[in-house]
Amino acid sequence: MLTPANAPAAPVETVPGDPARGVLVICDHASNAMPPEYGALGLPASELARHIAYDIGAAAAARALARRLGAPAVLSTFSRLLIDPNRGEDDPTLVMKLSDGAVVPGNARVDAAEVERRLARFYRPYDRAVGEAVERALAAGAPPAIVSVHSFTPVWKGTARPWHVTVLWDSDPRLPLPLIAALSADPALTVGDNEPYDGALAGDTLNRHATRRGLSNALIEIRQDLVSTSEDAAAWGERLADALAPLVEDPALRRVEPHPTRTATRHRAAWSPKSS
Repeated sequence: MLTPANAPAAPVETVPGDPARGVLVICDHASNAMPPEYGALGLPASELARHIAYDIGAAAAARALARRLGAPAVLSTFSRLLIDPNRGEDDPTLVMKLSDGAVVPGNARVDAAEVERRLARFYRPYDRAVGEAVERALAAGAPPAIVSVHSFTPVWKGTARPWHVTVLWDSDPRLPLPLIAALSADPALTVGDNEPYDGALAGDTLNRHATRRGLSNALIEIRQDLVSTSEDAAAWGERLADALAPLVEDPALRRVEPHPTRTATRHRAAWSPKSS
């Protein structure tokens, strides 16, 4: 676990890869790190080890996936408790004051000026890095399929979640449907389709960088108890690469192809708190 003492200076981690590969891997909630001046936002250190601070196992899975595909990757290096890069700038859950029962003291009195500081220091550099990676792929003549890696809690409000892995998507079926089919070919896996959340979220990273631009995309959620160690997470990255590698060779995924978005009628504020 990253702590304030060893928090990285840069808000973005990039994994080198070939932009002409036509794939970009991103990880919005890769880290639970806090800059020293923010401490732990007034929380006990144990809370930073929970899903409220980051997506457990997602970073190692994303790195392994990118390496196997030979694709570039962009990962955040700050806790989503500071500011959530997978939200629109106007989303009321951009800076969480209460997350899965935990009151976040350091966010309780955050004003517009502080939100702007966090946007400028953390959110926008990550967002720019994703956008720049997309531009490099486009310049290489390979509009990228964007794959976003997340993880979700095995139990939510006392209810066990049966899926091992799920694929979330908005309105473009080009990558999600064949990926669901490929993962479902393994009889040992229970695969979810837009579970445990709907993939249509106005202003999220895929909406900003993929859906609005007509780029194929999918958000993959892995159950956290399956990726709780770096070894297991890396193995899941390899498993996802096995499923994705033949799919991303499809020329249909390389086309810029706008699809009517469903996100216009949905907003994070109307949802239950996300627990991935």
